[in-house]
Order: sequence, then C-alpha cells, then structure tokens
Amino acid sequence: MPTSDILPGECRDMGVTVTPEGVNFCVFSKHATRVDLLLFTDPESNVPTREIPLSPTENRTFYYWHIMVKGLKPGQLYAFRVHGPWLPEEGLRFNPAKVLLDPYSRAIVGNDIYDREAACGRDDNSDSCMKSVIAPNDGYDWEGDTPLHHPLGETIIYEMHVGGFTLNPNSGVSSEKRGTYAGLIEKIPYLQSLGITAVELLPVYQFDRYDAPAGLPNYWGYAPVSFFAPHREYSSDKSTLGPINEFRDMVKALHKAGIEVILDVVYNHTAEGNEHGPTLCWKGFENSTYYILENNKAFYSNFSGTGNTVNTNHSIVRRLIIDSLHYWVEEMHVDGFRFDLASVLSRGESGEQLKNPPILWDIESDTILAKTKLIAEAWDAGGLYQVGSFVGDRWQEWNGMFRDDVRRFFRGDPGTTRSLAPRLLASPDLYGHEKREPEQSINFITCHDGFTINDLVSYNNKHNLANRENNRDGSNENYSWNCGVEGPSTSAKIENLRNRQIKNFLTTTLLSLGTPMILMGDEVRRTQRGNNNAYCQDNEISWFDWDLLEKHSDILRFTQELIKLRHDLGLTFNIRKSELNRVLARNRLEWHGIRLNKPDWSHNSHSLALSIHNRMNDMFIYVALNAYWKPLEFEVPPVSREHPWRLVLNSAEEPPGDIRTFEEAPEFTNRFLKVESRAVVTLVTQFDG
Repeated sequence: MPTSDILPGECRDMGVTVTPEGVNFCVFSKHATRVDLLLFTDPESNVPTREIPLSPTENRTFYYWHIMVKGLKPGQLYAFRVHGPWLPEEGLRFNPAKVLLDPYSRAIVGNDIYDREAACGRDDNSDSCMKSVIAPNDGYDWEGDTPLHHPLGETIIYEMHVGGFTLNPNSGVSSEKRGTYAGLIEKIPYLQSLGITAVELLPVYQFDRYDAPAGLPNYWGYAPVSFFAPHREYSSDKSTLGPINEFRDMVKALHKAGIEVILDVVYNHTAEGNEHGPTLCWKGFENSTYYILENNKAFYSNFSGTGNTVNTNHSIVRRLIIDSLHYWVEEMHVDGFRFDLASVLSRGESGEQLKNPPILWDIESDTILAKTKLIAEAWDAGGLYQVGSFVGDRWQEWNGMFRDDVRRFFRGDPGTTRSLAPRLLASPDLYGHEKREPEQSINFITCHDGFTINDLVSYNNKHNLANRENNRDGSNENYSWNCGVEGPSTSAKIENLRNRQIKNFLTTTLLSLGTPMILMGDEVRRTQRGNNNAYCQDNEISWFDWDLLEKHSDILRFTQELIKLRHDLGLTFNIRKSELNRVLARNRLEWHGIRLNKPDWSHNSHSLALSIHNRMNDMFIYVALNAYWKPLEFEVPPVSREHPWRLVLNSAEEPPGDIRTFEEAPEFTNRFLKVESRAVVTLVTQFDG
C-alpha cells in the first residue's frame, strides 16, 4: 500500500478539513488502541478501496487521532474502525468489526443498504454500513442570504414535517420531489398565504428510519445518527453532496419569502439505543464519554425514554453540540432551534440535575448563537419538568400548561377558569419571576406529539393500534372531547360543534400574549384517525392531505384572517416581563364575568371575559369566552358613540360572519352580548380616552 501521500496530520478542527493539499481527519477516542481510516468509492460497497491504520505514536495527540491524506477531495466516502477493549461493565464497547460514521459527518450515504439489525451485536456490519462523505468547506452561492432575525413579538410558528408536507400524491408536487426539501420549496406560496413567519421543522438531521417497531418506519426522525448531516431521504438530489445544497436551497427560498427556519434538534439521545442497540458511531468511538451510564456501566441511563441518554455536559459532548449548532447557523443559515427534551441538557454525568448546567450556559452565552431563537421543551422522560424554571435568560419554552389548561377549559372541566386567565397573558404565574419578555411562552394547543386539532375534538381516547404496540404507547390523558361521537361523523350538528371548538382553540392561541405555534394541517382539520403518537406512520395517517384545503376552506380562511387580526390588534407587547404588570395596568387590563368587573373564579364557572385598552396602537379589545353548554349574556364595557364596538370575531357564526377585518366588521351597540354555548367573541374599537 503506497504511503507517500500520507502525513501524520494535525490535531485541529474535529471531523474533516479540506485543504489545497488534501484532507485532514481528526476524531476523539480516549481509550482506543488503534483507529483505521477506511476509504470507499461506492455507497453500497462492503470493501474499502483503502484502509489506513493510524499509529498511536505518530497519529495521536492527547486523545485525538489525526491523519492527512494528500489528494483527497470533497465527495470522497470514508468511515472508521476503532480498536480497543471490550469491557461493557466498565463502559468500553470497542469493536473493530463495526464500521463507524464520523461524529462530525456533514453528509451520509449507504441508506439503501443499511441494516439496523446487522449493526447490533458484535458481528461485522460492513455489508450494510453507512459511510460519511467529505464535504467542501464552502462554495455554495447564498446570493446574499442571511438569517432573518424576526422579533419574537412578530413570530408565528408553524410546526411541520418536511416529508409529510408534500408526500401525498394530491400535493401537486412532482413525484421525484414529493417529501423533499425541493418539494417544500414549491409549497412556499401556501405558507405565505397562511401568514406564518417561521417553520419549525421536525428533525432533519440524518436519522435511523428503522429505529421503530418491526415492519414500521421511524417517521418523525427522533433517532439521530448525525448532528450535522441533512437527512438524505428528504433530498431529491441523490448525489453524495446533494442533501446539503438542497437543504440550503430550501432555507434560501424560505428566507426570500420572509419565513424563518427553526430546527427541532435532538441532542438528548441517539439511534444507538441501549445495550442491545446498534453501534453506528459514538458507542464505537468512546461509549462512556458520549452516554450517561448506570452504576453498572454495561447499562444505559434512559432519561429520554428511547434507550439511551447523551452525556451532554461532558466537555467533548458539549463541544460537539456547540459545533453542530454553529454549523447549522453559519453554514446552513438556520434561524433557531427547538431542543427536544431539553431538560436532559440539565443533567450531569451521573444523571443528576445540575443547578448551572455548562452546556446550557455555553449555548446561552455563545456569540454566534446570540441572535438565534432558542426554544426548550422543558421536560424529559425521567420526570424532570422545568416549565417556568428552565436555566438561562434567553430561552423560550414550550408552554405545556397553556396546552392543558386551554384544552380543559373548552372541554368544560370545572375549576378551570382561574387557571385559564394567566395563560391568556403569557403565563405570568409561571414566568413572572423572570425578567424576560412575554414571548418567552410558546403557546400551542397541538404539536406533532399528540392529537391534531381535529382529533382533539373528535376522539375521547387514543387509537394507536396501527403502531403495533397494543395501544399502550402515547399519552392516555389528552383532555380531549369528541363532541358526542367517537371519530368521524356525518351529523351536521356535531360537525358544526367541532368547527366551533377548533375556532375556539385557534382564537385562544393566536389572541393570547406569548408566541403562538400551530401544527401542520390544523388549519384544514388534518386527522391522524385518533392516533396520538404517529411517530411510525409514514403514510396518509401523518401526511398533509391537500384535498382538505377545499373540504375545510372555512377553517383555513378563519386561520388566515385570525393571524391577520393578531397583527392588526398588536396583541404582543415588546416589553420585559418585569414590566408586564405595569404596562398592562397602564393599558387598563380588566377581567370580567358575565357582568363587568365581576369575574367568576368559582369551581363551577365556565366563562371569562377580559378587556384591554391597548394604548400602543389606540385599540380597545374585548374578548368573551363561553365554555358553558348554554348561551350566556355578557355585559359589554361602554364605549363612545363616535367609536362603537365592531364585532370582528364570533366562533359560533358561519363564514364570513365568524371573522372579519375591523373595517368590514358590523357595529355592535348593545349593552349585552349574547355568546353562544362553547364560543368565543371578540369586539374591537378605536381607543377613545
């Protein structure tokens, strides 16, 4: 084997560095005794064209293994074999029979031959292994694109799945582009028509499609095999580096349309699972560094509920996470991140909760991330729940309390009026102790995990048998109500009630203080047929059904107009949380019941109203919410004859009376307002003194 083109290399940036001379490789392994670099020419090949051993004396600096191969260029396929002790009880799982991905892979190939089962156990997996791809350092034409940096006060998030958005044949996207970044580009006009300002993409890091029940795919993508490489199946460009540039094309196109890109990132666990799972990357390089292990280190701590937990506060892993975030911001131009099970990032190397987790402060204080949006799912599967107490000064949080309290109120549960009130004001009971903006609260009723908004009003119980887990998976408590019939109904009365409830949920989400988020397809009543955990349903259960745009055009129009109304009313105050009460007082926030200034906080109350004199845009707003099963008469605050109330929204009315612009809305001059059962009504006028 010729060696004239091989140099010791340098201990420098992790992963690969392309230079005019060739490519430098650098990986971390503390306990390895030898590392072999494998070079391939074919994604499906099981035999490397070249296998280069790294010497512990010449190719190792501290715990970093490095080598320079002259003449290599972007597009080259590579992988590693790592030698060392097999001592699971000590946390060491070195196995040179396994072909390993570079933890810093920018692109990955071999998906078509990958076999998860072959990657498990101790046998050789070279017949079905994935390979890393050397990516160029630069060269993409961004045409001047930069992240948009929309203020949170103007942000409306649309949580969506890249594949499921256009996989349905009725999407109108060509077959070769369905379910891809390019397919999403074709549907940007639809996103613009909604009025949303940001898409929050379910995981787009390369993930293990086979990390799912036997015979079913992993659809959501919460099974990463890389923290850098865009998922290849979402690319219509099947060349080795195609996914990188097609992802960039999507980001650039969304930015041109004024839409930010937020990534749902998974740093809390990987697709390698527990002691029975595959060895794909991190296990084979330095298992005890990358994962939190039990006292018997042959076993993995499972605070993620998926088999393993990433050791996020180890210095090497912290660097990996920060480098990953930097890459997506600097090289891929994304605007922000939503951290899946973010409370895992608060855990130490033994799983204990840390008071000041280094990784969270690293992210918080990082200059490159300073303008990005940081959103935490502030809980984990190990029982750590940090909504309202997540570490740091910059983080926004998914407000699970908003979801639950609003659902329970409109279901008609007793004792929910008092808990609803703070949810409408960005939950000062949860966040009031922190000097942050109201936009810290990410308000949502539905997300990928759980019922869609249609199913929330159509099912009392989950129906997850399609997941092949005997309906044991998914949450048992959804605070849902089927409006009288379980599942689809041909009753006009029930369908009208469901429409009304959906409008109630949308109205409460978009007219509350905080940052609203809506789920892909809720605007057209997308259904998952009662499945509240469709992570393994890559089919019509999960896909966006584009025929619904016509079938439920009324809900679509309502959503579009509601987003416009939120903007017109200026319902988000760009103020510090510490100043919220003062500003609300200056703007005269008042609570009411069916009588003015007499809110009913009793256990049996099912109604609430509030009025806000918003001096920031000279608007006077009155909102009445009736979750009772009978109509109620609400006393309305008096206004001047010169500026009478206008009835801009009534969820009980049929279109176009359900929502109108201020200019088109009819005047309302009565002292009392009849609000139908299970309905929300909004009145608006110009402020007059």
